[in-house]
Amino acid sequence: MGEAGDRTPGTGAGTGAGNRRMYAWEISDQLLQLKQDVESCYFAAQTMKMKIQTSFYELPPETHNALRDSLLTHIQNLKDLSPIIVTQLALAIADLALQMASWKGCVHTLIEKYNNDISSMPFLIEILTVLPEEVHSRSLRIGANRRTEIIEDLAYYSSTVVTLLTTCVEKTGNDEKMFIKVFRCLGSWFNLGVLDSNFMASNQLLMVLFQVLQRDETSTNLHEAASDCVCSALYAIENVDTNMALALQLFQGVLTLETAYHMAVAREDLDKVLNYCRIFTELCETFLETTVRSPGQGMGDLRTLELLLICAGHPQYEVVEISFNFWYRLGEHLYKINDAALHTIFRPYIQRLLHCLARHCQLDPDHEGIPEDTDDFGEFRMRVSDLVKDVIFLVGSMECFSQLYSTLKEGNPSWEVTEAVLFIMAAIAKSVDPENNPTLSEVLQQVVLLPESVHMAVRYTSIELVGEMSEVVDRNPRFLDPVLNYLMKGLREKPLASAAAKAIHNICSVCRDHMAQHFQGLLDIARSLDSFALSTEAAVGLLKGTALVLARLPLEKIAECLSDLCAVQVMALKKLLAEESTNGKSADPTVWLDRLAVIFRHTNPIVENGQTHPCQKVIQEIWPVLSETLNTHQADNRIVERCCRCLRFAVRCVGKGSASLLQPLVTQMVSVYQVYPHSCFLYLGSILVDEYGMEEGCRQGLLDMLQALCMPTFQLLEQQNGLRNHPDTVDDLFRLATRFVQRSPVTLLSSSIIVHIIQCAIAATSLDHRDANCSVMKFVRDLIHTGVANDVSQHVCPLSLQHEQDKHVCPLFLQHEEDFEVRKQLIGQAMEQHGQQLITQLMHSCCFCLPPYTLPDVAEVLWEVMVFDRPTFCRWLENALKGLPKETSGGAVTVTHKQLTDFHKQVTSAEECKQVCWAIREFTRLFR
Repeated sequence: MGEAGDRTPGTGAGTGAGNRRMYAWEISDQLLQLKQDVESCYFAAQTMKMKIQTSFYELPPETHNALRDSLLTHIQNLKDLSPIIVTQLALAIADLALQMASWKGCVHTLIEKYNNDISSMPFLIEILTVLPEEVHSRSLRIGANRRTEIIEDLAYYSSTVVTLLTTCVEKTGNDEKMFIKVFRCLGSWFNLGVLDSNFMASNQLLMVLFQVLQRDETSTNLHEAASDCVCSALYAIENVDTNMALALQLFQGVLTLETAYHMAVAREDLDKVLNYCRIFTELCETFLETTVRSPGQGMGDLRTLELLLICAGHPQYEVVEISFNFWYRLGEHLYKINDAALHTIFRPYIQRLLHCLARHCQLDPDHEGIPEDTDDFGEFRMRVSDLVKDVIFLVGSMECFSQLYSTLKEGNPSWEVTEAVLFIMAAIAKSVDPENNPTLSEVLQQVVLLPESVHMAVRYTSIELVGEMSEVVDRNPRFLDPVLNYLMKGLREKPLASAAAKAIHNICSVCRDHMAQHFQGLLDIARSLDSFALSTEAAVGLLKGTALVLARLPLEKIAECLSDLCAVQVMALKKLLAEESTNGKSADPTVWLDRLAVIFRHTNPIVENGQTHPCQKVIQEIWPVLSETLNTHQADNRIVERCCRCLRFAVRCVGKGSASLLQPLVTQMVSVYQVYPHSCFLYLGSILVDEYGMEEGCRQGLLDMLQALCMPTFQLLEQQNGLRNHPDTVDDLFRLATRFVQRSPVTLLSSSIIVHIIQCAIAATSLDHRDANCSVMKFVRDLIHTGVANDVSQHVCPLSLQHEQDKHVCPLFLQHEEDFEVRKQLIGQAMEQHGQQLITQLMHSCCFCLPPYTLPDVAEVLWEVMVFDRPTFCRWLENALKGLPKETSGGAVTVTHKQLTDFHKQVTSAEECKQVCWAIREFTRLFR
């Protein structure tokens, strides 16, 4: 199988390759010595940095000191050539220091060497800036042990660094560039969280920072550097109680910036205004818990919220947007605490915020047409809508809704104010209780009476509001006719058509029973869908709504109505096929396939046992057209994918009623897949196995299908980097295999193909692709579980269901109790053959290839193997751990003997799966 993961450090491949690799180091070194021009030096410095980051293991340990000395010489010689070269070399030195265990106390040695030479100060500070930043770099896998050692080392020397920076500021007077460097460096050490907060609270640099931010004449670049540094400091003291002295200094310091903010507003200096708002927001975020715990007292002072509301009053919406995350978190905190007295304290602030947001959502008075939802302002309005939904409980949805409505009813606002108010009303309409609510009814009545002469944007947003009020229509069916008439007017006007279609879709979804009487009208719209100026999404949404209502009709009417609903799309597909055969030009059928798919997906009538499914006949009639479309476009992955999607929903729609399609469909899938291995055929295969895998008469045919599909699949995945280049194929192959395990495990386990599937799965465990890796792990877990559980109740797997995209997820193995012993024996044989290889590969993948989010899935596989056979698993795990590297190429200890034995003990003595997961999370940090 194609190797999917990273190379393990320390596995050299022949002397020729080794020599070639050394050239890159040597040539970079020579180019830096030659110092010809900026380009060649930048290239060499960047190459050196990349080599140290990714290929440090190529260098023999005895060369490390020489490399360090050489880099320090280069950075000194090239310090005046270009700042970007200095940065690249500083990164190279920092990355070397982090990996080179023999370079003890690097911060101390660097400061000793350069602190008396003022001309070396800029590059020394650059190294000291990037060093803390690189500690958590993803490109360096130095491991948790080395990282802890480094952080302790940096913490030990942190006050030396701050003293150096303070001296630097004193010596250089008003050198702006040096100030920027100092603030960047200080921010970097704050971010790492290693500065002593008591030492910093009384440090001169803190005063300098706030003086720079208070001064009106501070330049934009310096202002930004100082703001970044204050934000880093505020972030670093998130745990306020343990950093009291520094917290107080920062708190008081930030409160002094209000005057400077007003000055920046008066000068229309938006960059500075944004910086101040960032600082105020970070202040509020840091003191959030204090503010909620003791509002108005000490550092829970509510002036912090006043600062944010002052920013919210700025005319530019980008300013208020900075604070959204804070308001969201405040809402979340207050919602969890659920204390009425607290709500009363914070309510006025939220009311003022909502008032500002409504004003910011206003379109320009000279705006023409509908509101744009894809530009920056449109995205801002969507974020406002989300925030309003999150904090509205503090004000009360009904109270807010009524207040907004009264501003429209009592005043005579301009169109842009009206539109913004309707927009906010639409955001909260769903959270207002629709039961016996006269205000909601009145709003609905008034909106549908809006004349066509009002501004287009007002009509557009009023249509969106009606769509959000579908619950009100459901409780008050008398509104259905006027609402539908209002929406039909919108549907006929190009700018409003898509919004109207979306609103009709909402009403169909919520008022399905009331809408049944209007089905003919929906059918008429569906027949002439393309006469309306609809977006693809809106057209599909309308059909979805129509299908939802169709499923509520009497059973005897469904077949005929479904046939009518599908007829337009089927005729269009037939027409395309006919044109193709006459003029040889192929037109794109995806629009029609997507529309058919949405109809099948949402036509779900309730069919009693024994009754023929009303959609069965229609789907049989449509099959020849789908089959011919699939054949015609078999080389085009996008179209084949849409065909398969359409067939998938057709099969799901009628379930066992699609039996007559099984033979021709499988034959066609297999024959096309041999030539064009589109992964969607594997997915469709998994749907067929899910529907028919428990039918005795279908099992062999489905196994033949699996074997026929596996051969081209393995050929594809065995190519170089095959697994990495075809993650969709891996994902869909193991979905198919998993369905087989769930539906007919013995059929699969007794077949000759199972060995190849297991080998492929073991190779694919190292694949760093979310969906593919998840499918592989689910397959292995479910496979082993068939030999563990005799009934479904023994296996409630917390993670196994969250990845399922298909709505037909069934309990695992519910139906196979009678063949448990056979399954257990077959799994035993498979584990005997592949168990050690599986565990070794999983441990290697966890440590070197997979991101942390995949670890719960790995833990579940290990857990199942252990439940199946604990004594053997203990031995396999011990062997796997022995094979892991114990040291990095820089000579640092990756994992101690004690850490290995502790991990082995934690896993093998675990009593539930989550304990295995915790153990793996901690253990793999040693290798990251």
